[in-house]
Amino acid sequence: MDLELKGKSVIVTGGGSNIGRAIVLAFAAEGAHLTIGDIDTAQAEKTAEFARKLGAASAQVVKTDVTQLEQVQAMFEAATDKHGAVDVLVNNVGWDNLMFFTQTSPEFWRKVIDINYVGVLNCTKTALEVMIKQNSGAIVSISSDASRQGEPREAVYGGVKAAVNSFMKTIAKENGRYGIRCNVVCPGVTIPSNADEVGGSSMWTNADSMFSPEQIEKAAKAMPLRKVGRPQDVANAVVFLASGRAGHVTGQVLSVSGGYSMIG
Repeated sequence: MDLELKGKSVIVTGGGSNIGRAIVLAFAAEGAHLTIGDIDTAQAEKTAEFARKLGAASAQVVKTDVTQLEQVQAMFEAATDKHGAVDVLVNNVGWDNLMFFTQTSPEFWRKVIDINYVGVLNCTKTALEVMIKQNSGAIVSISSDASRQGEPREAVYGGVKAAVNSFMKTIAKENGRYGIRCNVVCPGVTIPSNADEVGGSSMWTNADSMFSPEQIEKAAKAMPLRKVGRPQDVANAVVFLASGRAGHVTGQVLSVSGGYSMIG
């Protein structure tokens, strides 16, 4: 099936590792031009090289801290300078450290809010400045099923991701008149397939600190599909929502979690 993404200009934040990497490679297979915004440029360059081999029309890396608006603007300038447009933005950057709320601190709250929410605000605002002029565009934000069902040890993260869901629905309503579609994908437990998929700055660098093998096995048994997610599972949904095949889909929050969350 032709997803109508060949030659499109796509920005993926946090595109070097894990889910972001899988998203970049999925767009690469469709022949898109890719701009990878990441703080870990070494890992992102590895992903960009692989993307080119998979068929990306081009792939560039721009060092970007999404919490800094000036750096986000520079990333978009790099994309528009090279490709003349930004057709797709994927707000993928995310971070958490699993712990009970009583163990957290205000410093931790601010970090979670800045990376997971302020980063989305910065990138979306900058994207809209480009896409409104184009009268077209697609924005897909990565949230979490923790935003849809309360999840122990993810109180702040889940609350922030719920804010992302609501924000994107509002942006979809405000900007549909410009041909801009905005959707959200909510992964459940999603485990990198191997160590090559993560860089030094990834929260998955030490996977055992996130989930022990026993916890992963327990999580898999709790899912209707009896398995945890892999990055490609999320990437498939993102690429579809960004594509012309989803041209009448906007303001939606889609769980890709093996059935963990089933919300009508």
